[in-house]
Amino acid sequence: MIDDLFEDPALVQFYDLENGWMDDTRFCLGLAKGKASVLDLGCGTGLLAAALGEGREVFGVDPAAAMLKVARQRAGGQRVTWVEADARTVRLGRRFDLIVMTGHAFQVLLTDDDQRAACETIAAHLAPGGTFIFDARNPAVAEWREWTPAASRRAFDHPGLGRITAWNDVAYDPATEVVTYETVYQSEAGQEWRASSRIRFASRMAIAARIAEAGLQVERWLGDWKGKSFAEGDAEMIPVGSQTVSQA
Repeated sequence: MIDDLFEDPALVQFYDLENGWMDDTRFCLGLAKGKASVLDLGCGTGLLAAALGEGREVFGVDPAAAMLKVARQRAGGQRVTWVEADARTVRLGRRFDLIVMTGHAFQVLLTDDDQRAACETIAAHLAPGGTFIFDARNPAVAEWREWTPAASRRAFDHPGLGRITAWNDVAYDPATEVVTYETVYQSEAGQEWRASSRIRFASRMAIAARIAEAGLQVERWLGDWKGKSFAEGDAEMIPVGSQTVSQA
């Protein structure tokens, strides 16, 4: 499914204005200390990858050309090798000390097979002794209930368009665990940009199974990007792990 939120330049222009430096970026920068190489799967507009690029080898992989165009043009983008590819199938022929997938990119993988394939990509690229980390929202918290037009309404400034008002609308299918949400941006002049997106709210148990099937192991689960150990009511589910002995 093509997601205009990431593939249409008219919508990508709003991405960094809503998703700047956050706790996941800061945490991964700390995790990368002492690591000589990093793979950023689902790198988006490249904020994290570019920040990681000084003094180490960094690859940023994303399937959306519009996002990578922003990544290549950002400060520090020249230090990163950018690859337009799908996290389920990409094979770079090298291994990395750290593999990250932030911004809930794992949730765009809508089936067990998709999730397993992405975990196999991590396993194929993780160096012996290396670390992987990614995040997903906890379905028990049902965060999507807050993605209604009234509850999600927000505003921010665009350098060329002025004040932008944004909101979401949402539908949840419990049979597939898939949330379909619409994102709307509206300028003061009344111009609108819309995108429909789908993400999956898989359980921690299901995600752990996909990780294990790929020959990886979780060493700890975090409940936020500040390093808190996971508890059942936490909004985030963040596995931090490595290869199993047989894969290493």
